[in-house]
Amino acid sequence: MLKKIAILFVIVFTLNSCVSKKVYQELETKFNKLRTSNSELIQEKDDLLAVKKGLESDLTSLNVQLKELKTKKTILENEYASLQNKFKNLQDSYGVLSTQSSKELAEQSQKNQELLAQLEEKERKLVEESLRLEKLQTELSLRAEEVDELQSLINAKEAQMQQLKNAISNALHNFEGNGLTVVHKNGKIYVSMENKLLFDSGSWAVGSEGKKAVEQLASVLSENSDINVLIEGHTDNVPYTGSTLIDNWDLSVKRATAIVRILKSKGVDPTQITAAGRSEFVPIDSNSTSEGKAKNRRIEIILAPNLDEISKLLKD
Repeated sequence: MLKKIAILFVIVFTLNSCVSKKVYQELETKFNKLRTSNSELIQEKDDLLAVKKGLESDLTSLNVQLKELKTKKTILENEYASLQNKFKNLQDSYGVLSTQSSKELAEQSQKNQELLAQLEEKERKLVEESLRLEKLQTELSLRAEEVDELQSLINAKEAQMQQLKNAISNALHNFEGNGLTVVHKNGKIYVSMENKLLFDSGSWAVGSEGKKAVEQLASVLSENSDINVLIEGHTDNVPYTGSTLIDNWDLSVKRATAIVRILKSKGVDPTQITAAGRSEFVPIDSNSTSEGKAKNRRIEIILAPNLDEISKLLKD
């Protein structure tokens, strides 16, 4: 009897080690998936919503698995109880048969051994499923916390961007409708200034009215150090004919950097700012009319929230 107990202990110890390794591999795989999605989440806040949806899908899937495991555990417990009852009955029978022939005793002993092996196997499976159930419950709880924290950060960023949009609209209300628009969409703020407000034809020198508008915008941005600022210069499709620059690419970049310099001079941290020239290749209207060309000649100032906090959460 002592020998059997020792063998059972070794089997349970070995199986526990196998389970830990398996769980470790599953967790490592899920961690790699989270790390892969991190690079996408940093690109756009929009992608963070997709990640949130994916996490919610994972939670649903884990809840389904949890329900299945609970059902399986109940079945195993019932089978285990039934086998224990059978084993007790066989033990009682074995006492009665102890007076019978050696052949009958051997047969009964063999049945007892087989039943004991079945019991040990069921017990092993029950322990394994219990461990899996515990791990899934822990992971489910952690995932739920991650989703809640991610949603809180997203909501905070949305509220911050709406407050920023309101502050910018208030600062530039004298210019809105006169070649300047402020729009909040997709988690970002787009400040569009037509060239008639900023530049003369073929020039990248900012006029007095345009400079005033940019300076008023800078007064807001300088107080929001965790906002990324992208300045995009756009032209129509009329080729540049001056002698100083090469083409519309050069002109769009020059106009973007002219805006950057005004922002920097008015206290906006240069590490927040990126300048880009898009030339004629991202029109917002047709270049077949003078009105469409006027809309296409513009500066787009795109304000996006800093996503470092969300990125850190996903890495963790």
